[in-house]
Amino acid sequence: MSDQIVTDTLQRIEEELKKCVKCGTCRSNCPAFTAFQREPATARGKLTLVQHLLKDDIDLDDQTYLAMSKCLLCGSCVDRCPNDVPTDEIVIAAREALAKKRGLTTFHAAVGQVIKSRTRMKLGAKAASLLGPLFFKKVPENSGLRLRFPLPFVGNKRYIPAIAKTTFMERYPEVIEGQPGKPRVIFFVGCMTNFAYPRVGVATVKLFQHLGCTIIIPKDQQCCGLPGMSGGDIETVRDLAERNLTALERYEADYVMSACATCGGALHRLYPLVVGKRNPELRERLDRLAAKTVDAAQLLAQLGLKPAETGSGATGKITYHDPCHLRTRKLTAQPRDLIKATPGLELVEMEGADRCCGLGGTFNVYHYGSSMEINDLKSEAIIATGADAVATGCPGCMMQLDDGLKQHGSTVEVVHTMELLARQLLGE
Repeated sequence: MSDQIVTDTLQRIEEELKKCVKCGTCRSNCPAFTAFQREPATARGKLTLVQHLLKDDIDLDDQTYLAMSKCLLCGSCVDRCPNDVPTDEIVIAAREALAKKRGLTTFHAAVGQVIKSRTRMKLGAKAASLLGPLFFKKVPENSGLRLRFPLPFVGNKRYIPAIAKTTFMERYPEVIEGQPGKPRVIFFVGCMTNFAYPRVGVATVKLFQHLGCTIIIPKDQQCCGLPGMSGGDIETVRDLAERNLTALERYEADYVMSACATCGGALHRLYPLVVGKRNPELRERLDRLAAKTVDAAQLLAQLGLKPAETGSGATGKITYHDPCHLRTRKLTAQPRDLIKATPGLELVEMEGADRCCGLGGTFNVYHYGSSMEINDLKSEAIIATGADAVATGCPGCMMQLDDGLKQHGSTVEVVHTMELLARQLLGE
């Protein structure tokens, strides 16, 4: 790959770099800085590195790669930047340049091969569900698994969800007809829901059936591609974005809905931002998709989900964690309003509910120790509320929260907002 192509990649964000005045606001809001306590971990530090790359003062070497990997793409710096510097877009461009110059890492190359093939993912999931007992042990008195011995990129400290024997998409037809005149809703499922948390998808379907919606689950939908974006593999992201466009455009629908904050963030913001800018011929289609994309909690609130007179009758204290990809879309009030309006539930706010849980996609793989340092603050805040359960709108966050709470010896339940509502309102 020529140096000119790498330079062209970085020049796309050169004007955005000029907005940074090095004020340091990002430093006080960066979860990565909390863990690493080094300037290159901050947005300001990364932007300085990219400016020097454009001046050809430094090389795309191991240290530059390490600095760029220390970002969760959580958007906290973007939210609070007084000059509206799109640091996440700049970091993604830098990672793309690194991938073009140095090639993908072994891990990210493998990730790309897996997420590009739904068949490969499905076969891997089936193998994992069958062979799980050989590699994992059941966590006593809790759901979830723990490795019996270390594996590459995984170690053996973390707790992970079991892979479902039957995926979510295998449980439903492509179209579930609703009542005439009610909205038609495409359900973009996401890999975590499909393979690890099918119960989240089931709860989501039942809630929208309760409202009379027609639910469409395209069988040829793919991974959203965000794991590839984390490693700078923009070509894989582009390929998946185009294939998802084709799958979702086959149906006339009022909304494209996701119960995964990450997937929704990809369709609503990152596809136009990262793929559309590089592929003008896709931009209009991606913008149309973004305009239709909604989060499940957002849409339930918009359609007027009401508390039912009958339900499970269960009571409990619930605290709520804001997934980064909902927070950056200003979708923080809707899930809280739904929880507060549900009989039997008391919402108690945790300190730092809007702080990143530390997952950050592949950040959790490359920097697991630091990821859990960030998560420690979240676990402690959840436990301090005295809540019975913590709800959130992202299956990835669910996995991270569950890991952290178990390592703190806590029995606080981790649930998706859709599960919580279906349980209380529908008696599921």
